[in-house]
Amino acid sequence: MSERKPYETDLSDEQWALVEPVITAWKAAHPSVSGHQGRYEMREIVNALLHQGRSGCQWDLLPHDFPPPGAVKYYFYTWRDGGIDQTIHDLLRWQVREKMGRKADPSLVVLDTQSVHAAVGVPAQSTGRDAAKKVPGRKRGLAVDVLGLVIAVVVAAASAHENAVRIALLDKVAADTDAVETVLVDQGFKNAVVAHGQKVGIAVEVVERNPAQTGFVTQASGGSWSALLGSWCCPADWCATTNTGPAVRSRECTGR
Repeated sequence: MSERKPYETDLSDEQWALVEPVITAWKAAHPSVSGHQGRYEMREIVNALLHQGRSGCQWDLLPHDFPPPGAVKYYFYTWRDGGIDQTIHDLLRWQVREKMGRKADPSLVVLDTQSVHAAVGVPAQSTGRDAAKKVPGRKRGLAVDVLGLVIAVVVAAASAHENAVRIALLDKVAADTDAVETVLVDQGFKNAVVAHGQKVGIAVEVVERNPAQTGFVTQASGGSWSALLGSWCCPADWCATTNTGPAVRSRECTGR
């Protein structure tokens, strides 16, 4: 890495060691027509992407000691379209799961959706209004494992029907991993979602909530503990939303 004052978002040497083989393999598979090896260090490109993702700044407002915004944007869109970002995400998730004594891919995930306000300037054609929740913006669906790690994400206009988003999320879970056998959902999910789960080979179980309980409370299912996404949480913080031990306890000691 070039000599400059570090940013809090910069990769540590250990973090770079995890993702560098993926990026090196990508570069080897996509050689320049001219044979040029590239002007910018790949680690600095990743550091710039992390800085932009955390700060939310516009591309042109990236600090000057990063590679030029045009180069950073090029790699962002190229890696996104080529699936390199997904490859890195999956590798990191597998390592976290295995470190926790679980299989690389989960057999059980939890699904939920939420409508959120869109930022100013978001194209109108990609947004809508959730008539039931009176929210203008987008609807996001999230599938997480029992550790709160992201398995699949779907984003649609807030006007999209709940069933359509949830079915799309089921399809993405089925496409991204063949290990998922069971999906837990809350009572808001309809029979159409359960029926679609059967079509893709995934059992969709609706976890009933005790009406006497309020707030975020883990729910028992099948004699063991599972969690509802009663409120939307950042996946990394999801397991900290309850003080009753792990927010999600799988039906088996390992593997889920």
